Amino acid sequence: MQIIPVASGKGGVGKSLLSANLAIALGQAGKKVVLADLDLGASNLHLVLGQQAPKQGLGTWLTGRGDFNDIIIKSDYENVYFIAGDSEIPGLSTLKAPQKNKLIKAFKNIDADYLVIDLGAGTHQIILDLFLLSPQGIVVTAPTVTATLNGYLFLKNAVFRLMHSSFKSSSPAAKMLTKLRQDPSTLQRLYVPRLIDTIRKVDPENADKFEKHLSTFRPRLIMNMIEDPKDADRAQRIRVSCNQYLGLDIEHLGIMYRDSLEDKALASRLPIVVYKPNCILSQAIYRIAEKILTSETLNFGDDFTPSFDSSSYSFEQASEEAEEDFELKMAGLQDLLGSGALTTGELIETVKTMQYELNQVRKENTLLKSKLVKAVQQGFKI
Repeated sequence: MQIIPVASGKGGVGKSLLSANLAIALGQAGKKVVLADLDLGASNLHLVLGQQAPKQGLGTWLTGRGDFNDIIIKSDYENVYFIAGDSEIPGLSTLKAPQKNKLIKAFKNIDADYLVIDLGAGTHQIILDLFLLSPQGIVVTAPTVTATLNGYLFLKNAVFRLMHSSFKSSSPAAKMLTKLRQDPSTLQRLYVPRLIDTIRKVDPENADKFEKHLSTFRPRLIMNMIEDPKDADRAQRIRVSCNQYLGLDIEHLGIMYRDSLEDKALASRLPIVVYKPNCILSQAIYRIAEKILTSETLNFGDDFTPSFDSSSYSFEQASEEAEEDFELKMAGLQDLLGSGALTTGELIETVKTMQYELNQVRKENTLLKSKLVKAVQQGFKI
């Protein structure tokens, strides 16, 4: 089975559109496909698929009710099965380590040719861990400045998560990485190829192990919502940045033009490849499906397991994580500015947007802390 996680650095770039229609296109080619909605707490993939909201989904199963096979539902489309992500769990960030491990084990035991996983948007660590279930995950982005930046930063975060997962916590490499993480500015100045050389000096075995995983990692990029052929050039700029700064080779899986027919298809509760199979958008999805059908299935190997540190998800560290994310974004800006992907004007506007987003996270974190303090004062156990 080829696992195909579908992710995006930010929302609204057509990730769910691609996931649903790609699953149908693969099913029409005679392959058994399971489509899973992993945007838990904000699940709407069934709407894109044109299905009624199932009574049971991943949240139901993860809270201990029912068998996993009970939530794999036959869709209205040939060879396509659907796993809904209901609102039993209000977001991927709430998954605990046992739940994540239970989910991964169930996914790997699915009997299908393809498992398409529609992940939530963003770079939360659990999203990265699920993206790393396969070396062949798809990143959907768009030609806007913020979407391009976030697409690159998603891949950058995925590489660092891959590195973290390649090292055992007691190894010299892991200890060096932990030390470097305490100074994000120093860490971000080290390009990944140079960072591997630094790690090799203290732990050559684990440096080789990570290099092996990185050489297997072949994420695939899709540029959606383009309106002009020149918009497709953004994908090339991301590729150059990934190769130069991350030591990562990515595959350009294809482009998808913005099409008003998608809104009409959604209103008709039909996927676009069913509503208008001959339109430009549908043909782009069929081309992408054909590339996947002819591709070799890759795996990281038995020596790799996506890591999961449940303590890193406590909201007490939200402010620290927000600061780290801001550092990553600023580092990504430098990368893209150096590669010519951003003009000075675009840089100024993007920094303004980032500062606003960071302030919002800080406000939300302060509010959550005050609520927890009140809850403790009232006798609740946290």
